[in-house]
Amino acid sequence: MTRRIEEQYQPIALEAEIQQRWEKDQVFAAHEDDSKEKFYCLSMFPYPSGKLHMGHVRNYTLSDVVSRYQRLLGKNVLHPIGWDAFGLPAENAAIQNHTAPAKWTYENIKDMRSQLKALGFGYDWDREFATCQPEYYRWEQWFFTKLFEKGLVYKKNATVNWDPVDQTVLANEQVIDGRGWRSGAIVEQKEIPQWFVKITAYAEELLNDLDQLDGWPDQVKAMQRNWIGRSEGVQITFNVDQLDMQVSVYTTRPDTFFGVTYMAVAAQHPLAQKAAAEHADVAAFVDSCKQQKVAEADLATMEKRGIATGYTATHPLTGQQVPIWVANFVLMDYGTGAVMAVPAHDQRDYEFAKAYGLDIQPVIQPLQGEHDFTVEALTEKGTLINSGEFDGLSFEDGFNAIANKLAEMGIGERQVNYRLRDWGVSRQRYWGAPIPMLNLENGESVPVPESELPVKLPEDVVMNGVTSPIKADPEWRKTTYNGMPAEHETDTFDTFMESSWYYARYCSPQADSMLDPSKANYWLPVDQYIGGIEHAILHLLYARFFHKLMRDTGLVQSDEPFKRLLCQGMVLADSFYREDQHGGKTWFSPLDVEVKRNEKGEVVEAIYVNDGQPVQHGGISKMSKSKNNGIDPQTMVDKYGADTVRLFMMFAAPPELTLEWSDAGVEGAHRFLRRVWKLVYDFQAFAGQQQLDVASLTGAQKALRREVHRAIAKVTDDMGRRQNFNTAIAAVMELSNHLQKAPLDSSNDKALMQEALDAVVLMLSPITPHVCERMWQALGHDSDINFEQWPVVDENALIEDEKLVVLQVNGKVRAKITVPADISKEAIEALALADPHVQKFLADVTVRKVIYVPGKLVNVVAN
Repeated sequence: MTRRIEEQYQPIALEAEIQQRWEKDQVFAAHEDDSKEKFYCLSMFPYPSGKLHMGHVRNYTLSDVVSRYQRLLGKNVLHPIGWDAFGLPAENAAIQNHTAPAKWTYENIKDMRSQLKALGFGYDWDREFATCQPEYYRWEQWFFTKLFEKGLVYKKNATVNWDPVDQTVLANEQVIDGRGWRSGAIVEQKEIPQWFVKITAYAEELLNDLDQLDGWPDQVKAMQRNWIGRSEGVQITFNVDQLDMQVSVYTTRPDTFFGVTYMAVAAQHPLAQKAAAEHADVAAFVDSCKQQKVAEADLATMEKRGIATGYTATHPLTGQQVPIWVANFVLMDYGTGAVMAVPAHDQRDYEFAKAYGLDIQPVIQPLQGEHDFTVEALTEKGTLINSGEFDGLSFEDGFNAIANKLAEMGIGERQVNYRLRDWGVSRQRYWGAPIPMLNLENGESVPVPESELPVKLPEDVVMNGVTSPIKADPEWRKTTYNGMPAEHETDTFDTFMESSWYYARYCSPQADSMLDPSKANYWLPVDQYIGGIEHAILHLLYARFFHKLMRDTGLVQSDEPFKRLLCQGMVLADSFYREDQHGGKTWFSPLDVEVKRNEKGEVVEAIYVNDGQPVQHGGISKMSKSKNNGIDPQTMVDKYGADTVRLFMMFAAPPELTLEWSDAGVEGAHRFLRRVWKLVYDFQAFAGQQQLDVASLTGAQKALRREVHRAIAKVTDDMGRRQNFNTAIAAVMELSNHLQKAPLDSSNDKALMQEALDAVVLMLSPITPHVCERMWQALGHDSDINFEQWPVVDENALIEDEKLVVLQVNGKVRAKITVPADISKEAIEALALADPHVQKFLADVTVRKVIYVPGKLVNVVAN
């Protein structure tokens, strides 16, 4: 309905009223509609930690802007929200707050839901769910049992962090300097049975299908390629001289095979275990390896240690004896648990050989120049030397020749291997979805029957910080299977399981099945996915894997879950502190500090407002609790309104780059909205009264209309193809500056202003939806702006009838004239030479030549 606005922009009351209207009318409810092109937009769903932070606000504003823009293009938009609700933080918070994880989680969801609504995000709230609800994880459990039946799930022993005092498994983040976070005990590595899903069965497809993802950043695709890590090599078998045993290794560099001077096996390898049983020093070393971290990042940086087993293997091509060592950098879970060491051509092997006095035998020479093997290994490919009959071969020829030789001898086999390992989904925690498997008395494991799903996690529990309540409760474990005693699995799923298919459940959240295929195939794949780069590998890879599993189970038809991916940058802020005499730091909120800056924007003085005393500037860093430099979004919304916060978030930086919080920037965003509000307020009395007569526009009116449609063209491109929302806003700001100077005298002046303000309000509405809905009404429109049509560029308006041309004599400006845009070179030269301001500089000189730069300038060269 048409409704006039008051002179002062009052965002708080306005936003609350409009949000109530959206909720009452269910403006953002999505329904399948084959008559429209669909658009599914999604941000990675939040963990319900209690309060939104500015990173959340940036992420969810981006998806809301994209969703609203696509809706204005006439598309049928799905924009859902939910909660990634399981996980270790809830357990820790429950212990600290003497409550149950479920109660803490549901209270946080309630609080964060109200914060999201206050920011005006246009979600279909009827599709909301939390992954900790049995109605959700029931279908995850069901799917897991189907994967088990297809042979894609298996159980094996795997290494975990074990606290020997608390007698519990620790997550990596609970291990602090090698000790348990609670007991302080030295953490050990322990093998326990765990469940795995065979992601390696899809490794080749996961790798190849990255080529389909044209809408993904190259950086993310490269990270996934590296993580999958396809390699071609040879698996080689060595005979142990002293035992009836063989050791297999895999190498991608068979061309260096003649350079093998030792072998290394993992502490858990059968050969290491046998040596440990015979030698006390080996047993002590193997035992010490139980206390080291097993993450690849840790292996890369830790000291490389080892001990000789006393065993040797015979090199199959040289006949030389090769000593076998136990080394802490070899893991049983990676490859065969053994490696052949070529210290001359692998830096890790080189450092280990130097430390323990082992031979270094060069077998590759560089393609150019010489290499000093006393300094470091030569890791580049080159020409084979010291390799018998294979001397002089290139890398490729040497690779093939040696691989073929080993194959002929029956001790080598070409293989394609992957760095990717099967997905271990077992977690020895409480707050997660129970793994739907039963352990029988005979040692077998079987799926929970479908009729008994979901296996519900008890929510009314007491956390003691040591043992999972379901592991401590024998009654929960007890059940039967075919009338025989059985026990429920007490491990819970890795929370990546829940986040790997939630996007698909949004398509039919009330379905009494995992998915309603007709609805899922209408909405999927997600057209635009938005989230942080930190999820580039695990979450996105697991979601791609899960999608292919669902496809092969007949639930979805598409190959990939997300067409286009936007990875937003972090939100940074100034940090301020005082240091006490012991070096301890007290951090102060930026909102409580008055700052003076120099012309470069650098902090030169900072005063804590509560005591008037100076504080130190700690630099600009990611908003965090530890530095107290987080800005509460609700505080900003209460002060400026949601639209201002949203506008600042979109304007301060391109979405993929880091954004620096700036109080001055927020103030500037608020001032801009007030300026646009005033433009509409001043014009509203004329709204809807005039029709634009394009044929009778004056030159000035044509110029202004050209600016309007140039802005529409740029904003459309920036919002859609480029997703550079900051430059889109800058274009609207520039247009609004032109409009502030525009007259409202004639009928065409008013009609042109109507067209311009309609465009401004429509183009800003995805970013600042509340104020734009209100201004749209003031501009005389009865329609719902959320379902209006995005402004369309009038190509004719962009055509310039006239050009302002600069006239120069010997490079100096002497006049400016307006000429027809299609004027000929001869005609404009004649006009320039006839212009009286040019003529007076040509009186006593000879014109040598006239230079014309079309549409810009004429330069008369004379002397």
